[in-house]
Amino acid sequence: MPIKHPIRDFAGYGPTPPDPKWPSGAKLALNFVINIEEGSEASIDDGDPATEAALTEGASGNFPGRDLAAESMFEYGSRVGYWRIIRLFEERQMPATAMACALALERNPAIAAHIRDSQLLDICAHGWRWEHHRALTREEERDRIARTVSSIRETTGRAPDGWYCRYGPSMNTRALLSENGSFLFDSDAYNDELPYWLDVDGKNHLVVPYSLTNNDAKFMRGAIDSGEAFFRMLRESFDMLLAEGPVAPKMMSVGLHLRIAGHPGRASGLQRFLDHVAEHRDDVWVTTRSEIARHWHRHHPPQA
Repeated sequence: MPIKHPIRDFAGYGPTPPDPKWPSGAKLALNFVINIEEGSEASIDDGDPATEAALTEGASGNFPGRDLAAESMFEYGSRVGYWRIIRLFEERQMPATAMACALALERNPAIAAHIRDSQLLDICAHGWRWEHHRALTREEERDRIARTVSSIRETTGRAPDGWYCRYGPSMNTRALLSENGSFLFDSDAYNDELPYWLDVDGKNHLVVPYSLTNNDAKFMRGAIDSGEAFFRMLRESFDMLLAEGPVAPKMMSVGLHLRIAGHPGRASGLQRFLDHVAEHRDDVWVTTRSEIARHWHRHHPPQA
């Protein structure tokens, strides 16, 4: 007899995933995620013991205490990177998801205002700031979620539709998101290429999985080293999924960070990939995570 895990699901949709029925018969739903984190990372000025150095250039010393180099690298993302990346999407009229930390939007009012006025961006909350939710008490986490929703509504004029923790969720996160009632979905999963429903304390809860595979974080971890390599990595995933589309349409997530893909030599790879996608627009639904969630709510409601 197979031993069923009490929490984890190793089977998913298995060999017969559902037809997602993407709009206009698209063979693939493609979502770009623009992570907006600058100003929400660990900081001496915010009472943390050390400066956050994750996903910064190799010049960062990653030492205890204040790291002015790493701080400056984060600032590049909000000062330069956001505007370069968003220009690429606006030039092609391609939508994307702003996966934003609430504190980062408070500290970057020009970016918050741009998101408020944009017709191309939806919002997925990336937490209040960078912190480990699994280290919070239930009450602390409930407060962080409520604070995040209130803050993003204040800075952008609309509440976030989705949620994604910086360091992964706690065992309480989904129940608290469901309790809050503001969210269409969460993206704290990497285990599928289609959305799926969960029963969370007797309520239906939608998960729209994310991916760290097609993600510019690989620049900082040494897996890719050029815009050409980034383009090739994204194109190979895209072409494979598109080829599978007539039989098993899926979704593809691409993760971008302002201080990483915002640099010109890396943005050139993103630019090439966007142009490659444009050549297949009849077969691809380039969309936001919120629209994917709404589509799933409409066409794939939870089963009894």
